[in-house]
Amino acid sequence: MIEDIKEDAERRMQKAVESLKQDLARLRTGRAHTSLLDQVTVEYYGTEVPIKHAANVSVEDSRTLAVTPFEKSMVPAIEKAIMASNLGLSPVTAGQVVRVPLPALTEERRKEMTRLVRNECEQARVAIRNVRRDANSDIKELAKGKEISEDEEHSGQEAIQKLTDRYVGQVDAVLEEKERELMEV
Repeated sequence: MIEDIKEDAERRMQKAVESLKQDLARLRTGRAHTSLLDQVTVEYYGTEVPIKHAANVSVEDSRTLAVTPFEKSMVPAIEKAIMASNLGLSPVTAGQVVRVPLPALTEERRKEMTRLVRNECEQARVAIRNVRRDANSDIKELAKGKEISEDEEHSGQEAIQKLTDRYVGQVDAVLEEKERELMEV
């Protein structure tokens, strides 16, 4: 029973870390990467779809993304969608390719992004601690119902705490990496 609680807690903590990594991948660090346009949607045959479903997004160089639509008629719609995305990007159309140059980040913007990253990481830590709280309360319920001994309860809670420490450490590592990436000029 304790093993099931531990497995469930580990799975939920892993999801919290993965969610954090996905959220941080969307933050612009001054370097071009295709995940930057993941949340941009474009109208494609009357339906809003992610840009990667209507075009091929690739990194042209360290500061430029190239968006090549599957159909030539989609060029204006893709350009309009990128401009409307509130990412602060100004796409440039060159024939059938939409180039998206990334402006350099100012020092003020870098610090603002760092605050944002720290806030996201703190939310991930809180989510992990909530999983720990839930797992510990499940273990206490088992002990209260005399389904496990006090020793098993303590060892279960220690195992949950070790899991928590490991995943909080992963969040800290992700934070450190992203901050280093943001402060890179």
